[in-house]
Amino acid sequence: MFAFLADYTSLFGPLNIFRYITFRTGGAIVTAMFFVFMFGPGLIELLRLKQGKGQPIRADGPESHFAKRGTPTMGGLMILSGLLVSTLLWANLKSPYVWILLFVTMGFGAIGFYDDYLKVTKQTHAGFSGRARLALEFVIAGLAVTAVIFVTREPLNTSIYFPFVKDLSINIGYLMIVFGAFVIVGSGNAVNLTDGLDGLAIVPVMIAAGTFGIIAYLSGNAFFANYLQITHVPGTGEIVVVIGALIGAGLGFLWFNAPPAHIFMGDTGSLALGGLVGTIAVAVKHELVLLVVGGLFVLEAVSVIVQVASFKLTGKRVFRMAPIHHHFEKKGWSESQVVVRFWIIAFMLALAGLSTLKLR
Repeated sequence: MFAFLADYTSLFGPLNIFRYITFRTGGAIVTAMFFVFMFGPGLIELLRLKQGKGQPIRADGPESHFAKRGTPTMGGLMILSGLLVSTLLWANLKSPYVWILLFVTMGFGAIGFYDDYLKVTKQTHAGFSGRARLALEFVIAGLAVTAVIFVTREPLNTSIYFPFVKDLSINIGYLMIVFGAFVIVGSGNAVNLTDGLDGLAIVPVMIAAGTFGIIAYLSGNAFFANYLQITHVPGTGEIVVVIGALIGAGLGFLWFNAPPAHIFMGDTGSLALGGLVGTIAVAVKHELVLLVVGGLFVLEAVSVIVQVASFKLTGKRVFRMAPIHHHFEKKGWSESQVVVRFWIIAFMLALAGLSTLKLR
């Protein structure tokens, strides 16, 4: 909404400031954070009353987790509401990328909400049917990738670009829909697996999103893209405003999610935020860089895959418990040690991902 004020610059000069993506991103951060601070406590109390026993705790999990019984989940509602309100206020709603990102975020959020609802009402970890959930995720992701292809110029829209190498790409045609959907769904579920400790998922998500915010800003600017020899994707600069809203809402949520958490993010938030980050990577044509920037999420997902495969094939477990953050808890690390050390890893991986912009 505020982006439209720049159209009246000729009538009122100071409104020109609303043309700047950096200014509107700052506004989005503050607005989303303020929104979560204002409405967060009321939502937490409402969810506590409605959910009763809160999120079910794994019986085979670390003993320290049993003290968290009764903590409400679905905290992702705080993040998504703050993100949505802030984006609608500060982003240029003429940008198709804004609506594509909101479509995936809210779509994945709805799936996660239903999963959380089933877990809370039935007090089980089973939740939504795995196959049905994945099918819905792929439908949403496939539609989003199709829209990205439609609004992006050829042959950029159907090509995969490789980091660290200048002008190396492969045009895979409409197989990009499958590839892009896999990236988005994989990102959503990897973040979902990471969300197992207080504050563990939200900070790496903000770090990854902030990193892609830099990439989106540079990719959307012809001068910077040419200087860095990266793909120029016109219009992606507006994605930065959405990322600002995510970071602001994430900071507000972290205030309540910091140990000991007053509320858990739940699938409502983790699935939505992971899907959002994956969609951003697809939109700015840096899908493979997501493997580096989101390396922590990849590690968490791979640890689960390895654990399940090993147990089915050999009857033995590679890790004491999967995802891998629980493995380190079982080894004696405190929850705060695991969380902070994983934050450090996420930050270092983000720096490695940014290095791909110049090492070509």
